Amino acid sequence: MIYKLDYTKEIQWDYGFLTKKCKDAGIEDEFETHQMRLRAKCVGLFLTIHLFFTSLHSALLLTTCVYLDLIYLDIFCYWGVAAIIIAVMWPNVNVEFAMKHKFMMTLTSVIAVLTIVSVDLVLNYLHYRYNEWLLDSIFDEYIILMIYMFFPIPQVYAAMGLALCVTVIYVVYFAVYLGSEYRYKLGDETRFTQIIVELCNYICLNMMGTYFRVMLEIVVRASLLDRHQYVMEDTALRSARAQERLFLHSILPPQIAQPIQDDIRKRLEAIKRQHKMPNIRSHRIISIQIHTDVTILYADIVNYTMLTTTLPVKRLVALLHALYARFDKVASQYSVQRIKFLGDCYYCVAGLIKPDPNHAQSCVDLGLSMIDSIREVRNKVKIDIDMRVGVHSGELFAGVLGTAKLQYDVWGIDVLIANRLESTGTAGQIHVSERTLQMTDDKYKAYPGTEKARKDTFLQKCQIATFLIGVEETTKRDLSGHVSVNSGYFINDTIDKGLSLEEELKKMPLGPDGLKEFICKVFNFKNTGPTSSAASSEIGSFLLQFHDPRLDYNYIHQADYMLKYSVLLAWCCEMSLIYVQLMDSLHMNSISFSVVVILIFTSSALLIITWCKKICYWRYSSLSHTYSAVTYFLFKLADGIQHSLIQRIVIYVYFIVSYFCIIAIILNNCDEDEFQLLQIDSIVYKYDPDNKLCFSPWSLTCMVCLIIMMSIIFTRIPFGMKILVGFLETVSYLSIMIYQYEYVVHNSLTTNPYLISEYAHCLLIVITLCIIFFKERLIEFNNKINYKWRVELIKKQNDYRIAAQSITILLHNILPAHVVNVYLTSLAKHEFYYENYDMVAVMFASLKNFEMTLPNLRVLNEIISEFDQILYYYRDNYRVEKIKIVGSTYMAACGLDVHTELSIKNESDSHNSLIQEVQRARILQASYLKRNYSIIDEKEEVVFVLTTFALDLMRTLWVCNNDYKNIPIDRAVFNADMSIGISSGEVMAGVVGASQVQYDIWGHAANMASRMDSTGVAGKIQVTQNTAFILKKYGVECNYRGMTFVKGQGILPTYFVDIDSNFEFRYKQDSF
Repeated sequence: MIYKLDYTKEIQWDYGFLTKKCKDAGIEDEFETHQMRLRAKCVGLFLTIHLFFTSLHSALLLTTCVYLDLIYLDIFCYWGVAAIIIAVMWPNVNVEFAMKHKFMMTLTSVIAVLTIVSVDLVLNYLHYRYNEWLLDSIFDEYIILMIYMFFPIPQVYAAMGLALCVTVIYVVYFAVYLGSEYRYKLGDETRFTQIIVELCNYICLNMMGTYFRVMLEIVVRASLLDRHQYVMEDTALRSARAQERLFLHSILPPQIAQPIQDDIRKRLEAIKRQHKMPNIRSHRIISIQIHTDVTILYADIVNYTMLTTTLPVKRLVALLHALYARFDKVASQYSVQRIKFLGDCYYCVAGLIKPDPNHAQSCVDLGLSMIDSIREVRNKVKIDIDMRVGVHSGELFAGVLGTAKLQYDVWGIDVLIANRLESTGTAGQIHVSERTLQMTDDKYKAYPGTEKARKDTFLQKCQIATFLIGVEETTKRDLSGHVSVNSGYFINDTIDKGLSLEEELKKMPLGPDGLKEFICKVFNFKNTGPTSSAASSEIGSFLLQFHDPRLDYNYIHQADYMLKYSVLLAWCCEMSLIYVQLMDSLHMNSISFSVVVILIFTSSALLIITWCKKICYWRYSSLSHTYSAVTYFLFKLADGIQHSLIQRIVIYVYFIVSYFCIIAIILNNCDEDEFQLLQIDSIVYKYDPDNKLCFSPWSLTCMVCLIIMMSIIFTRIPFGMKILVGFLETVSYLSIMIYQYEYVVHNSLTTNPYLISEYAHCLLIVITLCIIFFKERLIEFNNKINYKWRVELIKKQNDYRIAAQSITILLHNILPAHVVNVYLTSLAKHEFYYENYDMVAVMFASLKNFEMTLPNLRVLNEIISEFDQILYYYRDNYRVEKIKIVGSTYMAACGLDVHTELSIKNESDSHNSLIQEVQRARILQASYLKRNYSIIDEKEEVVFVLTTFALDLMRTLWVCNNDYKNIPIDRAVFNADMSIGISSGEVMAGVVGASQVQYDIWGHAANMASRMDSTGVAGKIQVTQNTAFILKKYGVECNYRGMTFVKGQGILPTYFVDIDSNFEFRYKQDSF
């Protein structure tokens, strides 16, 4: 078995990797800005802590020291230092100033450090030189901690360098200078041992500070990269979905699209939990609205039939696109909603989307502008075309029908009247009804309508009087809104730019409520500065727990990919403590020795386990290396620990227990009574005492400070638990030292003249706990805020994806699947989108004598939905596409995908009749090929597939007719008669229009299919001669009908597909 190393997740928390990734992402400047804000916050927190420390220290000196003569000097110096530090460090609180003068951060930090160190050592020297007080320093650990945790030093190495300089200064002064001065009190061996112990303490302190700085920068960089990633994804997603939404609303008005989209979104959310693909086909969508006060405009291009026979298809579609783009722009200016276009017919409605009292005038003005536009194009391209326009006002039904390729449409008697006004009108004039003319307040000069309109039976039946408005009698309209063929202007109009990384970082809170916010809250003052109250409302003030328990649970159960660094630091701290124990003990019993050995072994084993992957990655990252089963077991063991909160807590508790085991050994080796007697004897008889007889209190106190720090900064342990452990460590150690080993501690060095040593030890422990608590509280708050925002952004992203998925489903239900992405890409490049196909089968299927009333529209929706159910089988496997619905006419085509593969993908899921028909047809095709020895174009199979689809529609309609027998509807209106026309050949498909695009097909095959339907017979499938010849290749009988007059083509031979009474094809008998 081959074992490989997977370090992909761990590398994301590597310092070098994150630094490189920030630079590659181009957010290094944002990182520096955010770091400046964090440093400013830390400087403010440092000044607060330092004032608190100075106040506490001064109060302790004033209240506990018996003689205050020497204390006043110390207090004066301490407050003088505090004043200097505030004056020096305060400019760093201003982020703008710090950004302009970056060198000032390091310079002011060095000045502050040197001020504290110099005053501390000067006071120490003066007290020992003139007052014979040998003192220890309380500022050495304090200032080193402050350098790493609060001082605004930009670079980690600079902070390390400054801290090491402070370390060297203190080591040289206390270990070398004072040691040499008081050699009579300290033997050479003892002095050397204490120097090593002090060095261990300082080394661990610097390691812990460096660890803290590096971990802090890793967390900040990781958080910033997460925020950058989400912001970029959000921006890209908003932009892309805004384009699709605008595109969707250009096809379906928002009030129609939104309910359908909401319904799809609810179903997406419901089925997301079941891990199923969304399927719109299982739900019947009907969305029809009644509009009682609108104006309908129908416009038809005169001589369009001549254009289809004289112009190449590409030039024809480009011309239509240019015209319709102009019309869409002008319609938008007049607030008129374009519904759709049918070849050369363009119709729209005013007052549909929003109520408009001037809807009649808007439509008339639009019609006049359209005539101006087409004449302008006619003069430019030298083509004899004109526009015939009909306008009528009234009421209508508007909405969508079916479940596939949803298209917005309008129906009603007044729609038919407007259509009839257009067909009976005159080129270059607006043919309006009397009602429309009255609503324009006689603004236009009108003439009586055409003779053809007065003789029209439908208009007479509806008692419609008509009038003509000529373009010559109107003022010239502004056509400055010219739209070119490559128009795509609408898509960029209202795109939401999404989130901004800079703005998001400005909104990020830098810490929990501090003293300023607390005072403002208690005394009800107005806080004029930036506040994090909104974020604090989600998080507890002290222990920083989420108010939502689920968030808190998920947060603390995150994987800890920085565990190895915590273990390394804990191991170093333990080794240092063991060294102190060895140096301070004269002898050690077998039990203590065994405990120490076990602790060394177990902690080292943990170190190896947690660092195994890192070491192997360092060594073999550039090589293809196969690991042994033992090594792989260590990898899995480390992964398990990283992902398990319980195991991490066990390791954490183990190190805490091991620390106190070592401390217990140190304390157990100390005989306080013997030590007290030895001290008395050394004073009486004036000889050097044996300092190894008992532990060194200050060395142990310093190590306990490190233990408290280690307990609190251990990563991915619940914050409340760490604070509780740190508090218990503090209380336990101080209780033991004060009550159990009071004499040993009392005889150790102090930090100020006349200050009791116990108080000095307590002060160091307490101030260390406070420093670590406030710093870790700040970091924990930022981590939790980042986590909460990340969760919110992921939730928002999921919401966007659901909304985007619902839009995508609708888009795929409006355009052919292969067109959606390609078209949006073309639109983004401002390109005219079109496709050419050599062989496409086109079908028109019309219900006869179907009146468009509201009850009948519901029936029609059911019928079309059933047709769409059949369409899904053909669309998935045979690329049959529904083009549009015009009234009660269903238009479809097969072969409109360049990737069409006419093979059944999964026969068990496909339509049974479709399988049988295609398999039989292919057998007959092979038989025909053997007999005729001719080459059959495989693309011609689209003709047979679409004819099979047409036959399935006839079968479906027959079933619907039987189902509706038991439903009380007007039988005189609804019947199962349907005529179908099919033609095949070369077509061009494309998306035309500007603000309201529409996918359509053009070409001789599309025109002939429409004519086959309009001249057809109910219950029959009429085809052209060429289509009939192709079907015969597949064994399908086609009966010659005779010579039929076809508009624009003259008299042509046509055929009926031979279908028996069971709606089955009749095949040639000699084919079997």
